Amino acid sequence: MTHDDLIDRAAITDHVLKYATGIDQHQWGLYRSIFADEIILDFSSWSGDPASTIPADDWVAGVRATLEPFDATQHVLTNFAIDLDGTRATCTCYMAAHHHLVVDGDRQMHSIGGYYVHELQRTGDGWLIHKTQLNVTWEMGDRGLFELAAKRGAATMA
Repeated sequence: MTHDDLIDRAAITDHVLKYATGIDQHQWGLYRSIFADEIILDFSSWSGDPASTIPADDWVAGVRATLEPFDATQHVLTNFAIDLDGTRATCTCYMAAHHHLVVDGDRQMHSIGGYYVHELQRTGDGWLIHKTQLNVTWEMGDRGLFELAAKRGAATMA
């Protein structure tokens, strides 16, 4: 492995970690900055919907509307395996995502775990994610919390 490879691996790891930081700290500009303008998303293991290509701005707005109403979220990314191929890279990393919502004074939680496969391209602005695949391998808690959080978000916007 060359010195440049090590620099690229560190840059990609730091870049992908912004995925979790942007969501959990509600830094939506930071979260948007990690994606190409149009991205391929495959969250079929979570939603059952097929992969699709959408504008990154739409993706970020949807994630914000879905996750910001929670009282807290924590996305943890670890075990980065990065394959470099010139101006392209694939980053596979383990993930755990915890979603906390206080309902009638009771803290409830929904968690998922698995791994992401991010495909990135080097641009003049550095590495950008152009494809993301979420692979859920376990789930705990009530998925209905997402609906409750959405209602809370809609009520806040009204």
